[in-house]
Amino acid sequence: MRFGLSLPPHIKVFGAFFVYSFCMGSIFPRLPDIQDAMNVGEGALGLALIGSALGTLISLTFAGHFVEAIGYRRVLLVAIPLLSALYALASWASTPLAFFLLLVPVGLTIGCIEIIINVEADRVEHAIGRRIMSRAHAFWSLGFFAAGMVGSFIAQTGLEVHVHLMLMIPVVILATLLVLGQFQPAAHRAGTSTDEPPRFARPTLTIMALVAVCLSAMLMEGAGLDWSAIYMRNIFGAEPFWAGLAVATVAGSQGVARFFADGFVERYSPVMVARVLLTVLGAGVLLAFFAPYAWVAYLGFALIGAGSSALFPLAMSAAAQQTDRPAAINVAALAQFSFTAFLLGPPLLGYIGEHFGIQWVFGVGFPLVLLGLATAHVLAPRPQMREVTP
Repeated sequence: MRFGLSLPPHIKVFGAFFVYSFCMGSIFPRLPDIQDAMNVGEGALGLALIGSALGTLISLTFAGHFVEAIGYRRVLLVAIPLLSALYALASWASTPLAFFLLLVPVGLTIGCIEIIINVEADRVEHAIGRRIMSRAHAFWSLGFFAAGMVGSFIAQTGLEVHVHLMLMIPVVILATLLVLGQFQPAAHRAGTSTDEPPRFARPTLTIMALVAVCLSAMLMEGAGLDWSAIYMRNIFGAEPFWAGLAVATVAGSQGVARFFADGFVERYSPVMVARVLLTVLGAGVLLAFFAPYAWVAYLGFALIGAGSSALFPLAMSAAAQQTDRPAAINVAALAQFSFTAFLLGPPLLGYIGEHFGIQWVFGVGFPLVLLGLATAHVLAPRPQMREVTP
């Protein structure tokens, strides 16, 4: 007899995104404490954070066969609790090098989970005949928001980071069993290719233009999650709760925006939606950079979360519509370049924050927003790919 709730397939997908991100997000409100414990600057902390980015990139590139061979159910039920345990282990690191090395297996685990839940969301979406991908990622953001709030309250109590993260392990195990205890992977999509996808896809000029559209969103989303708590501490001397609340603000506003993104895209053109989102993102970046008061910074973080919410999905849809080569190759090329920026960019911003001021972590995003506005026209649907409504 399997333990867990009997849930519809799409609810299990939403739950998987939520539990995974709740597990993943627990450490980010505590980064100021980890930095203080290691007694290092933002540059060294940023380099250490690359450990998880490196592990994730390796896993996303090479783990596909592994998760298929072991089975989605087995990997998912083990990987999410394992991720919680690996984060707790990493929090014991006393030097940036140790933190880096301990975060590499964290990244390897993240990559396996990302492969499973995104493929599962796509298959369930196809099986039930309605779009759920944006809403699934909304639950990812809401899980991060919940982790940010819980982490903020716990940080305010003064509980040590590693004790906090160790306490999260049984919570994550219980949540995983409840939500995914009866998980069964959806069937493969009928008619899809079973050919081996390319590990490294060459980008075309159009794909690079699409990267330019979503680059600011990927970079600023990561910056908001990685550095907003440290920003609030450094700039405004925020207490642990209020520092962690900045992380929750980015994730929460992003989650709410993702819930409604599909409706706006269907009602208006992708180009218009992208330009509005980029404008919102640009306003958030400027507020975070120039904020004279803490509430202005929180408003900036909320706008960064909302503005970064749907630009990457819009770019992915546009990449899939290109007709110069198979859609899978164009999507892979965009994903590889964009995820590299998302994973490696924000940690490297630590050097900018250390040498020029933590507000420049967000200030460097404004030129990228302008770049996105200049290239947003590439999101226009191709004439030969008109959507036919039943």
